[in-house]
Parts: sequence; structure tokens; C-alpha cells
Amino acid sequence: MNNTRLLVLHALSPVHCGTGQAVSGIDLPIAREKPTGIPIVPGSSLKGVLRAQGTENDEHKAVFGPDTKNASDHAGAVQFGDVTLAFLPMRSLRGTFAYVTSPYLLRRLVRNLTETGFKNIPNMPPAFKAEEALVTGTTLSGGTPPRVIFEDFDFTPLDKTNWRLFAEFFAKLLPAGESVFFVDRACVVHDDVMALLLQTATEVTQRIRLAPDTKTVEDGALWSEEALPVESILVGLLAATPVTRKSGPALTLDQLLGHVGKLVEAGVIQVGGNATVGRGLCRIKLTKGA
Repeated sequence: MNNTRLLVLHALSPVHCGTGQAVSGIDLPIAREKPTGIPIVPGSSLKGVLRAQGTENDEHKAVFGPDTKNASDHAGAVQFGDVTLAFLPMRSLRGTFAYVTSPYLLRRLVRNLTETGFKNIPNMPPAFKAEEALVTGTTLSGGTPPRVIFEDFDFTPLDKTNWRLFAEFFAKLLPAGESVFFVDRACVVHDDVMALLLQTATEVTQRIRLAPDTKTVEDGALWSEEALPVESILVGLLAATPVTRKSGPALTLDQLLGHVGKLVEAGVIQVGGNATVGRGLCRIKLTKGA
């Protein structure tokens, strides 16, 4: 029996899961993997959000562990991995925007799909040059000769059948209603290009806090804040490992992971900071291979 599930997170508003320290001139940057620079939603953040979603019944305690006073009784039976960026939305001259990924991000996605039991995964797209981009049709390209243009970047479009097959395969794993829209705008750029986009294409805003009486900026209350843009798609893994508990019935892997599935499917979930200004609204879907 497979003890893992694929978690797909779709951002409905900008998402800020921060590190609490300034980096490269940004006062409040987002969390990233150290070696790759890929933005993440830490597993600890996701676990805390979902724990707060449910009631403290026996099943909930089995999944997340007991309260702080009884933390030594047993560990939580479900492990939440970091959720990493898979597709970065980029403003496009054609098609409004694109879901942009790279061969390395796709390899990681395939690895996660394999771990969760998916079969018949389409082949990876073929190799291509840094000045080229793989597209699934003509939605993102236009002109003579045809070009794909994102912000200040332009590429020669390559329409490859196996890339469209891969996009259609992944689209089925997205929350309902996103399939066709995603496939038409899915695009692959070179890993070197993606490394640059991961550093420059996130959303950075300037925020202030006003003094309530004078309505002027308070001293030290001007800061910059980074966020993953709306429409970002992230992917991660959940794993369940039954643990011995002092009380309560033993639960199967399906029961443990099914409880998490009920929590994420209940509706829109808020992840990260700035909840009161609408940041971090997400839809989450759990799936497993056949």
C-alpha cells in the first residue's frame, strides 16, 4: 500500500512564507531552498495551517500529534514535506500570462509522481537551447517570425507533442477548472533562464504602517516584502507512518491521509503571512497514483 500522496498547491493570491531576515535588499524575502534557490512553502507552515483547520478529535490527534502538554505521548503519523515551486506565472505578450517551468523542475515533478505511484508518466521534453521555449500551441506565441515574450525575455517557440502530453497529464492533477487554461499556457524554458526568473520574477511590494493620528509613516515602518505571485503552482509530498499511541484505535494509512484530504478539500486555505490583507489564499489537492 502506497503511504504517500502528491500535494498540489495553487495560489489564488500572492503567498508570503518568509524567513524573517533580510536578503539582497529585500526586508522580508520568501523561503527558498538553499542549494537551488527554488521558492517553497515549508512543510511546518502547511502542517500548522491544516492542524488549525480541524477539531481535536482522535483522528486529528493521530495525524498531527497531541497538544503541547502531551507531546511526549506520540509523534504525528503524517509527515509534511516542503512544497516547492513547479510552475511560475509570468506575464506574457500573448495569452496574458504563462505557467513557466524548466527541465530541472520537471525532473523533480516526475520524481514526486513516481514516489506517489503514478504510472505511464509521459516522457520528459527534449533538450533545447537557452534562446528557445517549449510551448503547447500558439496561445503564447505570435509575430513573424513567431516569438514568445515574457517581460524582457523573448524566445523562439518550439511546439513539441510530448511536452503537450506531459502538460495534459499534470493538468488532471490540478484543482478543478484549471485543466484547459493551464495546458494552453504551459511553457518550458532552459534551466539557466529559470534560475534567473526565480530570483527576478517574484512579486516585491513596498509596505508602510501609518501613525493613527497623523496618518504619516511611523519611524522604521517602511519595508519591502517578497511573495510568490498569484497563479503559482507548487508541488510536494505527504507521507504517513503509523505510530504507537497510548490510547485510541490504530488507524490505517488511508484513514490518516484521508483525514488530511478532507481538510484540504474543505475550501480555500490561507497559508503564510498577511492573512488580513488577503495574502496566501490557496487551493490544495491531494492525489495518488492508480
